[in-house]
Amino acid sequence: MTYEQAVEKINSLLVFGSQPGLERIREFTDRIGSPDRKLRFVHIAGTNGKGSTAGLISSSLTKSGFKTGLFISPYVLEFRERFMIDGEMIPPQTLADIVEELFPLVQTMKDEGKIITEFEFVLAVALVWYEREKCDIVVLETGLGGRFDATNIIAPPLASVITSISLDHTKILGDTFDKIAFEKCGIIKNDSITVAYGDQPPEAMKVIKRTAVERNNRLFIADPSDTVVLETHITGTKFLYKPDNIMLFVRLSGEHQVKNALTAYTTLKALREIGLNIPDRAIISAFGKFTFPARMEVLSQKPLIILDGAHNPGGTQALADSIKKYLGGKRKIAITGMLADKDTETAMSFTAPLFDEIITVEPDNPRKMHPEELAEIAKKYCPSTIPCNDLKQAFELALSKMGENDALVIFGSLYLASDMRKIVLSK
Repeated sequence: MTYEQAVEKINSLLVFGSQPGLERIREFTDRIGSPDRKLRFVHIAGTNGKGSTAGLISSSLTKSGFKTGLFISPYVLEFRERFMIDGEMIPPQTLADIVEELFPLVQTMKDEGKIITEFEFVLAVALVWYEREKCDIVVLETGLGGRFDATNIIAPPLASVITSISLDHTKILGDTFDKIAFEKCGIIKNDSITVAYGDQPPEAMKVIKRTAVERNNRLFIADPSDTVVLETHITGTKFLYKPDNIMLFVRLSGEHQVKNALTAYTTLKALREIGLNIPDRAIISAFGKFTFPARMEVLSQKPLIILDGAHNPGGTQALADSIKKYLGGKRKIAITGMLADKDTETAMSFTAPLFDEIITVEPDNPRKMHPEELAEIAKKYCPSTIPCNDLKQAFELALSKMGENDALVIFGSLYLASDMRKIVLSK
């Protein structure tokens, strides 16, 4: 089997959609030797910031000498991003070989009336790879929710991390902060450690604290008041963590990214307390070198082009705050496309008023919102909004409208970010 055939096999499972529940993936992994039971994990759930937090933690563990797996979803640049060890993606042929080995079981279970979804199969492939490569620790990001997310088959992890909670996937997870927090806190297991992003809605934090107590977890809260931002610009932020008098730089911009970095640092401190050797110098080095695509990513300085994957109320609010902070004096154009099951009205209310012109497009995803429909929503806040049905044409149109000191911001979906990043960088 070739790599391309393997990805095609995996994508064939997308038709089954998302089917929350742990019974199928538990049976599947048991049948392939329970690779998860031979690994140690840092488990991460939340609405926003999971990717940045997971990346900073895994990079720091690698710098500290641990062989570290990283599992994220979705990817931005390439499918293999979902599976990494020590910052390197799974080799194409290794992925193909594991898919070829495991896929017949998918058909066997289907014949038994047990459907394995795309996410469940991808997770199983990842677990097999991490176990065979003898990873010391795997930083494991949930897909959707937490309580019934396929990743939640794991035994109590070294630490459960709850990142920023916002309103997203409300039809599945609930329509209030406390309901969503309850689902995310499903990853917290008995007699372990919990780390929480500090700037949570009060209703969410109440659930996190209660769950930690009920499950006998020591709770570490990444308190933003413990930090002082020393320098901030569009390409990165330097801040001081006061309790340890340690200065950290992250190549990420925005107040929310400082809070994500603080959550990662707090997790690493918690891991130290259970005996892991994670030196300050490793953390400083890892934080300073870590990059993450589509998180206020500057693709070009002249003209200024920024790519961001913000797609829900929390993410678009953070994006809006960053635009105000870093692009205040500039004329701004946006290219945006969103999925139809997102809260597009709220997202546009946060972001659209900040732009002089908006071009709406559609992400390459079956759940896409059509450009004309998104344009009607955006026009309420930015009258100069037009739809466009081709991503390349949208980019060319935006460039034609830009002056020397203007800025272009592309946002609305990680699926859109993946395709637009290629188009922009090819120019």
